Amino acid sequence: MTPLMITLFIVAGIALLIAVGYMNNVVENNKLEKARLKIDLGERIRRCGEVTESFPGQFMSPALKVLLTRLELNLNKRLLAQDKKNPVLITRIGELEALLAKGEAMPISNRPTPILTEARAKDVRHLLEALHSQIARAAQEGFLPASEAKHWIREVRHILVQLHIEFFNNLGQHALQQNQPGQARLAFERGVQYLRKQPEPQVYQEQLQYLEKLLARTNAMLVAITAPAEDQVNQLTDGLKTDEEENWKKKVIYD
Repeated sequence: MTPLMITLFIVAGIALLIAVGYMNNVVENNKLEKARLKIDLGERIRRCGEVTESFPGQFMSPALKVLLTRLELNLNKRLLAQDKKNPVLITRIGELEALLAKGEAMPISNRPTPILTEARAKDVRHLLEALHSQIARAAQEGFLPASEAKHWIREVRHILVQLHIEFFNNLGQHALQQNQPGQARLAFERGVQYLRKQPEPQVYQEQLQYLEKLLARTNAMLVAITAPAEDQVNQLTDGLKTDEEENWKKKVIYD
């Protein structure tokens, strides 16, 4: 065996080792990517289910219910492609397909839940943020057409405005029931300011006028409450002035 052949064998051996190492690296990367994809899909399915189950009924429309069902079905099918014999996924896909076959006639079990506290309003806002993320990801991946995604993103923003309207109205009404007109005025003022800052305030003109009337009524209540107090102060001041004048006169007489 010549030195040239020995050199070629060594080079070939090194090349083979490099190729084997590269293939092992590719295989490991594929495994990691599949594991990452399964975790990501599982998390997205969980969030989609959370929105579907926890969303307040007053904001859940049949069309939105259909969208959420479509999104969850798509994610479950993609996850099943990574785990083809998973019986839980197979069962869930069958349930979602049966629901989707009913279209907008599918049952909606979400109950209306009044937005009475800031904490509850934040919870619903987080659900809307999760829904917005689901729509954006579905559009990026080509599942939702761009035009449909834009429509639903606008709808999410509209629901967010409705959420704020309900919150400020309920907060103000509750304060009035508790005989706290000052707190009621603050709530109605926040609602009016929020609507006036909207990019298209004319869309919410009716709701704005409603909150403005409540604000004006609350201001009138506060004026009515404070007026007698001011009269009492004036009467007390007048009384003190009278006493001072009489004391001065007595002082002059006795002097």
